[in-house]
Amino acid sequence: MLSLPTVPSDRIGNPALASRLRKALRGEVLFDPFTRGRYSTDASIYQIEPIGVALPMGTEDVEAAIAIARDQGFPVIPRGGGSSQNGQTLGEAVVMDTSRHMNRVLEVDALAGTAVVQPGIVLDELNRQLKATGWYFPVDVSTSANATIGGMTGNNSAGTRSIKYGIMVHNVLEVEAVLADGTRIAFGEVPADLGSSPPRLAEIARSMRALYANNAEEIALRIPKLLRKVGGYNLETLGEPRQNLAKLMVGSEGTLGFFTRIKLKLHRVPKHKVGAICHFARFHDAMEVTRFIVELGPSAVELVDRTMLDLARQLPVFRATLDRHVKGAPEALLLVEFAGDEQAPLIESLGRLEETLADHGHPGSVVRTIEPQSQADMTAVRKAGLNIMMSMKGDGKPVSFIEDCAVPLHDLAEFTDRLTRLFHKHGTEGTWYAHASVGCLHVRPILNMKDESGARKMRAIAEEAFAIVKEYKGSHSGEHGDGISRSEFHERMFGERLVRAFETVKGAFDPGSLFNPGKIVRAPKMDDRSLFRYKPGYSPLPIRTALDWTGAGGLLAATEMCNNNGNCRKFA
Repeated sequence: MLSLPTVPSDRIGNPALASRLRKALRGEVLFDPFTRGRYSTDASIYQIEPIGVALPMGTEDVEAAIAIARDQGFPVIPRGGGSSQNGQTLGEAVVMDTSRHMNRVLEVDALAGTAVVQPGIVLDELNRQLKATGWYFPVDVSTSANATIGGMTGNNSAGTRSIKYGIMVHNVLEVEAVLADGTRIAFGEVPADLGSSPPRLAEIARSMRALYANNAEEIALRIPKLLRKVGGYNLETLGEPRQNLAKLMVGSEGTLGFFTRIKLKLHRVPKHKVGAICHFARFHDAMEVTRFIVELGPSAVELVDRTMLDLARQLPVFRATLDRHVKGAPEALLLVEFAGDEQAPLIESLGRLEETLADHGHPGSVVRTIEPQSQADMTAVRKAGLNIMMSMKGDGKPVSFIEDCAVPLHDLAEFTDRLTRLFHKHGTEGTWYAHASVGCLHVRPILNMKDESGARKMRAIAEEAFAIVKEYKGSHSGEHGDGISRSEFHERMFGERLVRAFETVKGAFDPGSLFNPGKIVRAPKMDDRSLFRYKPGYSPLPIRTALDWTGAGGLLAATEMCNNNGNCRKFA
């Protein structure tokens, strides 16, 4: 396994490089230590100091920066809200944050139901601007207050309602990107006859057609037949009747080109929603009954486990909501939503849900949430899942690295049982929540990443967990992307031939590995502690405080509750 490409250490914060970028770009160029420190982390366990940071004003700035990068030989990493959980936005490179300036809605077609946006617009802001049109973009990730459309496109994000609306690859129509050679291309549907296409686009399209033709059987054999599969590049889309190369850009994690415009498919806002909180005395029962709930046609089925409930009750902002809506002390809740334009059929669906649960041994287990405020309150608890989990006190924290494995629904209960036994084998527990509807649960083993034991356990759990996932023909990367945590495992999950195909894709778009090296292909070891936030030899600095932090275990322990997913940016 190759290591991440590196640049000479004297490039980090290099004033001459910063000066050259400032002369070429209208946006800010920030090479100071404070900014480099802020951009050295995301919501993952990793921390890598960048060369510097640029905040491009527009496409011309992107093109200018890439030209300098090509000339000077340094990598470029696109970045949005920085909420990635697997190190996608980290590296010894110039990080280019589009969220400051490249954050506008460029066009809305209310007849066709499409929107063209810049990559840095935040999902909640997009939907706020769309509200008057009756359309919205429903790929509703839990970090919607700070996740950008560019980052969601790069990660092939999904969210709560993917069972109804699909994931990003189903909702991105076109992607305009600047390639490493400086070419700006609008990737979308490609005509069968490439004679009139721009030369670089035609070259890439022919290369991808040949790649698919040579690997079609392997792709059919190796790519999981699941909605939630985002590992590697989307090779299976190359064989669709109407080839759309935007689908290859989706999920590419900034490794193929720098997105500058994205055309989205919008959906009508449903006029009514009703919810239900399904209570289960045993976690296994919740997992077993999920597949029967899905047959009723809900728009969402989300899991909240006992650990998350207990932690949420300790937080004043959520305590009243749980006291009002949760009965007793269940081991698990399933939050079910039905949506549509008429309320009466939705109420009928709630009745069928209650009957279904009663038929499976859970009578009286449903609390209806008809009022919009009740639905919003419980949704807020679920959306805060990661923040709630990270409020856990002590050195052990729930760690993201197998947090979005996906398996077929009929295997979900058995899969969760086996993972729980695996965690116990390594002396730990796991926290569980999120997308039961599609067999993609956010499970995080509790590990202490400050010492070597945490890294060893992480490696062992990852290897054994991915073997279990493969046994069920599941996906080891179901929503949050590959980054540093999972790229290493592509060969054992997809096989050597498809990994070589991924490398061919990378080479066709970015032969010099200018964009985000070390992600998806030619990745470092996921447990390389030199890449961790807590590096070998870590020890806390002694800090004298004027305030009493003993309730949190000290000031340092309080700061470690931050998971770096950028949630505080919504207050900026």
